[in-house]
Amino acid sequence: MTTHLNAGLRLDNLPIGKFHRRIAVLVGLGMFFDSFDNTLSAAVLASMLPTGFSTLELNSLFLSVTFAGLAIGAAFAGWLGDRVGRSFAFQFSLALFGILALLAALAPSMQVLIALRGVMSIGMGAEYVICYGMITEFIPRARRGRYLGLLGIFAGLGVSLSSLLGWVVIPAFTWRGMFVIGGVGALIAWWLRRGMPESPRWLESRGRYEEAEAVVRQIERESGISRHEADPAPAPQQQNEKAEWVPVTVLFSRPVVRRTLMALILTVTCLFGSYAVTGWMPTFFVKQGMTVSKSLGFNAAIMAGYVAGPLLCMFIVDRLGRRRSIVLFGTLSAIFAGLYPFMKAPALVIAVGFVLVATVASFLTLGLGTTPEFFPTAFRFRGGGFAQTVGRICLIFSPFIVLWLFNSYGVVGVILGVSGMYIVVTLLNVFAGVDTSREALAQIAPGSDEPDNDRRPRASTAP
Repeated sequence: MTTHLNAGLRLDNLPIGKFHRRIAVLVGLGMFFDSFDNTLSAAVLASMLPTGFSTLELNSLFLSVTFAGLAIGAAFAGWLGDRVGRSFAFQFSLALFGILALLAALAPSMQVLIALRGVMSIGMGAEYVICYGMITEFIPRARRGRYLGLLGIFAGLGVSLSSLLGWVVIPAFTWRGMFVIGGVGALIAWWLRRGMPESPRWLESRGRYEEAEAVVRQIERESGISRHEADPAPAPQQQNEKAEWVPVTVLFSRPVVRRTLMALILTVTCLFGSYAVTGWMPTFFVKQGMTVSKSLGFNAAIMAGYVAGPLLCMFIVDRLGRRRSIVLFGTLSAIFAGLYPFMKAPALVIAVGFVLVATVASFLTLGLGTTPEFFPTAFRFRGGGFAQTVGRICLIFSPFIVLWLFNSYGVVGVILGVSGMYIVVTLLNVFAGVDTSREALAQIAPGSDEPDNDRRPRASTAP
């Protein structure tokens, strides 16, 4: 007979300490190299066109295979993280895409590179799900917006550095050098975080109370809090047997299906918007007459917005609440996406493109970062993983949609299509947003200890 330790309440009432800062850096390193490897496709594919190593059609296939691998990885991470544990899933995904990145650098043809990219992307897709989920699992709710912003900065640095290094490395060492950098960096990050503890929330949800208690006490010690001071829980309840496994069908049950649908819509929009902007800009520039070198230079300057946006999130999201922040950045993304196609002067192209990327990056960080909060611990990773799986399946077809829009209507058609998607999802969040308060989650998972998306509880879904 063991004691129910209420891990979630204890973790949420801790001050930020060295454990939280260390976990944020280790999670951020994984996100950095995941974003680096994912974004390098923009510069790599653009550089392949003049050499004849690839074509626009093979570039589209490369991106579609990437999206397929990301979808498989997201689904796999959701199951593995909820079933086996967050820590194992975390390390496995990083090792997989690190090793495959090194093999991709040796690819003798575009066809082989596409095949390796597909397997590599499975690890990348898993890493995205797990990184955002780990912030939800470990960081106290009052500071979670700040640390989602920090995670977004790591991701933005990966995007920006990938663009910048592509500008420098590809002319000197060809596209192969980019895969070497990404693969070596990912394996270094894997080694640094090999000692990460298992999530006590997950351990508790699986009935492993003694292990959860040990991890929570470790975190409390590193936060400078004694055991007596840290325990805000009421009188402990007694549990006699291991918790039951919750089947994935719970995501489609009546109390949960609305959350699942909103998670899908939010995920599809933030992913499509991000990939349309980051994945195709260099190619658009080349096709409009720029040299590869100038195209990559423009792209590097604009992609710096992937750092500026999440940096802003760190300072405003916990004040506004995560849902209101999603509405704000969705609105700004729609506005600047609508303006961008009409910018002609180089300075305006860079300035408006920078702001557009910053708002898109903020929306992406908050969209992917808050969807795990839609679901309780017992099926959190499968909820977030399912949303990303469907979102990335949709992205399999997006390169061909983008290519058709570009060939038919130019960059105006592509960007205005993205703007329309942001308008729709913003309106849905205003009028039909999901309530993620503790009381609402308790209705779908009794005893839930999960937080509100804002700093104070809500009784309704009003923003």
